Amino acid sequence: MGWMGKVIGGAIGFALAGPLGAVAGAVFGHAFDREESLEEERHLTSGETAQLTFFVAAFSMLAKLVRADGRIEKEEIDTIERFMAEDLNLDPESRRYARNIFQTALKSQESFEDFAFQFYNQFRYQPQFLELMIDILFRVAVSDAALSENEERIIRSAADIFHISEERYQTFRSKYVSDVEKYYAVLNSKITDSDEHIKQQYRKLVQDYHPDKIVSKGLPEEFVKFAHQKFREIQEAYDAIKRQRGMK
Repeated sequence: MGWMGKVIGGAIGFALAGPLGAVAGAVFGHAFDREESLEEERHLTSGETAQLTFFVAAFSMLAKLVRADGRIEKEEIDTIERFMAEDLNLDPESRRYARNIFQTALKSQESFEDFAFQFYNQFRYQPQFLELMIDILFRVAVSDAALSENEERIIRSAADIFHISEERYQTFRSKYVSDVEKYYAVLNSKITDSDEHIKQQYRKLVQDYHPDKIVSKGLPEEFVKFAHQKFREIQEAYDAIKRQRGMK
């Protein structure tokens, strides 16, 4: 995406409208000011407008997403950095602008939905870009091994704005969170529960379903087999959640 330097250097007089324009103006305004000595003003082509809209909107939406649960995790930032490098192939200059957009959007008064509506209006006839955005939103949201209720609410709002079907939404969701939810469900817990709560639930279930305890109660063999299976399931779920959360 080496076009960024060209766009910033030549687009004097360009104004991205709406909430994205507010972010772009804060980030790129100084770059435009430095070019005021150019004799000829050039406006962006339609392709450049689409590229810049994607660029500003993507990192603005990601900024609002990571603030949804009240904290910004290192894993989320690392995932966004990989998105810059591996998905978008951004050069160092463009990555710097992307980080500035992210930081500006974090402090902006505009909502996630404001950015999402403008993104949709630009790419409504290019569903591959809408789906790419849903994919990266999920990828960042689960990078800290937890999809919070607020994060899911935000991603759902994007899917609604983008007119993505429920079936398609669930396809993306299952790609990233189905196993996570399954493990929490086994422990009768939620993703938003604390580590201590998870440990308490685990200890209680281990006590309830330990095969030795079932055998001591003189229950039928079929129930003992079920207890063995359930005990393995509980242990697998707890081990998986410990790895994801970095629990000791």
